[in-house]
Amino acid sequence: MRKLVFKMALTSMLAIASAAHAQDAVIGIPPNRVPLTFGMNTEQATFALGVPLNYVRGRPGDELYLALPNVKGMTLSYRSDGLYLQFRRGRLEGWKGDWGTIRP
Repeated sequence: MRKLVFKMALTSMLAIASAAHAQDAVIGIPPNRVPLTFGMNTEQATFALGVPLNYVRGRPGDELYLALPNVKGMTLSYRSDGLYLQFRRGRLEGWKGDWGTIRP
């Protein structure tokens, strides 16, 4: 009896998870399950973060980019906690968060 209840619960959890994944695919939301790792190029980092990268400075191949969080259209929410990404020879060398600058 316990095995049957466990199997039914497991089957329903798997069905719910697959339905949620299918719904994300239909809506067009990319599954953000790729971690940010060293050696990524700019396209891979953009996909991993889910936001576009803004150029800050640097020569071609050795750029510094800024990824700003997506607040999903909330006009009253001001956020300044960007993520700076340093690329060298076209590959991600490091990143640093900016969590303390509150501007008037």
